Amino acid sequence: MSGIVGIGANVCDTLMNISAYPAEDTKLGAQSVTISGGGPCATGLAAASILGADCAYIGNLTEDNPGRFLKEDLEKYGVSTRLIRIKKGYTSFSSCIWLSRESASRTCVFYKGDVPPLVLDDEQKRAIEEASLLMIDGNEMDAAEDAVKIAAQNKTKVLYDAGGLYEGVERLLPYTDILIPSEEFALGHTGKKDAKAAAKALFERYSPEVVVITQGKNGGILYDGKEIKEYPAFEVDAVDTNGSGDVFHGAFAFSVNMGYNYYKACIFSSAVSAIKCTKMGARRAVPSFEETVEFLRERGINEF
Repeated sequence: MSGIVGIGANVCDTLMNISAYPAEDTKLGAQSVTISGGGPCATGLAAASILGADCAYIGNLTEDNPGRFLKEDLEKYGVSTRLIRIKKGYTSFSSCIWLSRESASRTCVFYKGDVPPLVLDDEQKRAIEEASLLMIDGNEMDAAEDAVKIAAQNKTKVLYDAGGLYEGVERLLPYTDILIPSEEFALGHTGKKDAKAAAKALFERYSPEVVVITQGKNGGILYDGKEIKEYPAFEVDAVDTNGSGDVFHGAFAFSVNMGYNYYKACIFSSAVSAIKCTKMGARRAVPSFEETVEFLRERGINEF
């Protein structure tokens, strides 16, 4: 196959929309409850698929209710599940997320479950060899390390969604072509005091093609070894910010697959992420390509 494949977290999220965070040891009614697929890699793949890319998830799931939901949810958004392996008798990765209307923020409590770690089989390895881009997120570390080495041997670009300071990330970073860390990761990993210095340090240390540091509502910065460029965040009335970073990474993968240069990919991905925040759900709120282009045109950006 060609297109985008991914290895990483696939999480069953229970989203609870609340007016404000409650005090400890009290009760609070929610305005709504939604079951949604989450996890950086899987949500990124769903976003890229919705935008129009050919995507497949590589991983293990189990057959409990959340596990069945996660497989069906990927299929719902057009992500191929033929590279998923079902392991019976385990508990899925799941989370409960409170979405505060007052602060427009989210608080997440998760349980990683006990599904066995992914070990790549021959079919999964071939899919990585034939893909144009591999997405990783720091989860499934051993399989991800094997995957990035396969990618390096077959000119498959590696996009690393570096959102968390997971143990062992140094095993993946030298193989990364497109490094997109959160500002928290960039500062924490490099010890630098500002994002621009961190971007330069990451580039010099690991030699990717580009470093893109995401800064939430402040947009972010891109460094390609020559110059620092800032890209904007688009102001919207946010309803649900959960998963917006994951969607940004998926949109970026789609953009690279479309042949956009990296700065153009930042603009497009920032728009996709902003539109997603106006609706509930990490995946079902992802806009179409056409909706994103219209959003950008309304703001005077006509290059898409």
